[in-house]
Amino acid sequence: MSPALTSADGLPLAVDLEPLMQRVLDAAKAAGATQAEAGLSHSRGFSVSVRKSEVESLEFQRDRDLSLTVYFGKRKGSASTGDLSDSGIRQAVEAAVAIAQVTEEDPCSGLADPHRLATVFPDLQLDHYWDLQPAHAVELARACEAAAMAVDARITQTEGAGLSTQRGVSLYANSHGFVGRRSGTQHSISCAVIATDANGNMQRDYWYDGGRDARLLDTPEAIGRRAGERTVARLGARRLSTRNAAVLFVPQMARSLFGHFVGAISGGSLYRRASFLLDHLDKPVFASQITLEQKPFLLGASSSSAFDHEGVATSDRTLVENGVLRGWLLGSYSARKLGLQTTGNAGGVFNLLVSHGSHDYASLLREMGEGLVVTELMGQGVNGVTGDYSRGAAGFWVENGEIQYPVENATIAGNLLDLYGRIREVGRDVDTRSNIRCGSVLIDGMMIAGD
Repeated sequence: MSPALTSADGLPLAVDLEPLMQRVLDAAKAAGATQAEAGLSHSRGFSVSVRKSEVESLEFQRDRDLSLTVYFGKRKGSASTGDLSDSGIRQAVEAAVAIAQVTEEDPCSGLADPHRLATVFPDLQLDHYWDLQPAHAVELARACEAAAMAVDARITQTEGAGLSTQRGVSLYANSHGFVGRRSGTQHSISCAVIATDANGNMQRDYWYDGGRDARLLDTPEAIGRRAGERTVARLGARRLSTRNAAVLFVPQMARSLFGHFVGAISGGSLYRRASFLLDHLDKPVFASQITLEQKPFLLGASSSSAFDHEGVATSDRTLVENGVLRGWLLGSYSARKLGLQTTGNAGGVFNLLVSHGSHDYASLLREMGEGLVVTELMGQGVNGVTGDYSRGAAGFWVENGEIQYPVENATIAGNLLDLYGRIREVGRDVDTRSNIRCGSVLIDGMMIAGD
């Protein structure tokens, strides 16, 4: 075989890996498999962390992985390896075949239907290589930490600043003849510091930025300043008495509310009957002003893709329309378990956009009048079967539309279905750094447990 071509960062070109993938599928077929699929990924990057301006770690990462699934009728076996030699591939195929031969038949197993596979592959602008040298990365992390420490004399300690950059190339291929290629980058800068008040009480907070294109990140100095300002703002935190009040989730916390929704409409939860949204299709589940849309073709977004993990074409979808649930998130297996068709969501949702109004953060505070702004959530107290919700929280107490003091050690509770219906406003301060894009979410009435 001819030598593998490489890109500027030393990773192989995706197109140059296709012959290897075909060898894998051919080997599976030769072993008697009726169907087969394989995924191959190469990634490379490094991360650096500094604390008190000293380098704590500098880690280089280079990985490759081949995963293979074979089907003998309705029997399935899977194996993976990092050895891409002929012998490594042969051993992986033998392992997958051996597993398939001892598994029970599952009538729902098998590849996605051929006619559902993607045929159009637009450039979604996900690949932005950052030609960054480790020495420069250290200086950027130091600048971030120094900016945070300079915010206020009460910032007395640091947990450090970090920078990471990674690029990956992957292929998915199956015995239907489908081959899908992906390449993409991910870069991030973060900082966390600790402040101490006159009584010796300490508070910690952080800030970060991340994305596919390093040119679009905030400067290290801006990220550090934000981390320092957030930390100082938490000094003097109080505990609340138990009460029922409005709650405003900032965007970074609000997206978890919609993450629970995504889990509840996903195929695995549905066919296991482990979802609080069972039997809610075409029924109201959110306040009437809320619309949720999947947009897999957003340029440069974190979860953009023309095909899902099975090669099925993705599509723009309206999952919630004016508060009404309009669709599930299904891969081929879960769809067959439910007697439905795949929605092209094997692997999850591809960029969920939450509709929003015209209010910015400041006007949402005024709209709320009195209540709790949640800037941190702790614990995992969410029951996906019943929708019961209870999590530790910290943030700020608001009166007359203005922040009065920081709050710590609170617990907020309710039922997700009820909370979704109580959403009064979603702000236009949308955080685009995640696969769930939403602004601040104002909810009328949650139980807040404190002293």
